[in-house]
Amino acid sequence: MKLRYDGACRLCGASLPAGTEAIYESETKTVRCLQCPTEAMETMSPGLETPREESLSTEPGVAGSSARREYERRKAKDEEKLREKWGRFGGLAVALSDERQPTKAWDRGAVGEERLGARLNALAGDGLAVLHDRRIPGSKANIDHIAITPGGIWVIDAKRYKGRPELRIEGGILRPRVEKLLVGRRDCTKLVDGALKQVDIVRDHVGDVPVTGALCFVEADWPLIGGTFATRDVHVLWPIRLAKVLTDQTAGDVDVAAMRELIASRFKSA
Repeated sequence: MKLRYDGACRLCGASLPAGTEAIYESETKTVRCLQCPTEAMETMSPGLETPREESLSTEPGVAGSSARREYERRKAKDEEKLREKWGRFGGLAVALSDERQPTKAWDRGAVGEERLGARLNALAGDGLAVLHDRRIPGSKANIDHIAITPGGIWVIDAKRYKGRPELRIEGGILRPRVEKLLVGRRDCTKLVDGALKQVDIVRDHVGDVPVTGALCFVEADWPLIGGTFATRDVHVLWPIRLAKVLTDQTAGDVDVAAMRELIASRFKSA
């Protein structure tokens, strides 16, 4: 099929832009590039009709997959309600109705994760590994992206918000210092709290390896000069800037391949 949205091959992690012909796997709701099935068949053992099962930990995951599934589930439920309400005019009602905002929000979020995931996949190599849409153990929540570099681990939350991100500092000498993250006029400080929780969870699984949080706003209104900042050690930036920061993380003694396997085994694909 031709992909409607950007994705990544679940076997090799190759970026698959919208419009690319790929194989869609309905059971897992993931995609494979056209080259991987042929390569997998070459690894078949004599007498077997299916390729050897690959370790799930070798798969980077598909960016935005859980958000995309939730969007499709909500969309189908909304359409079902319309069909029940309007009976034989249900199809027309579905065609003429706008999507509910809560449902549309999941689509926006999925697109943001997919776009950032494609950019991160393009960076992956021997010195930088990426994992997408990883389930937090014992929780229904997930981590959008995890990048492993020689200098440490980055826990990345993708956001597709409008408006300009900025840091507002209140208090100081006579009052407690309070840092607030604003996007436009919207107070998004809770996003920082969420990023810090994810950092703590990952840190519990990797020991003394440095773990850094990042909020990456995919479509925000960034200034031409500057704009990036950090609040409570969480970096707030855009995809191009994030890519530069990650590729500059060359100094350090983290075994990227081994750490990728460890994190992938602890944080399964969502």
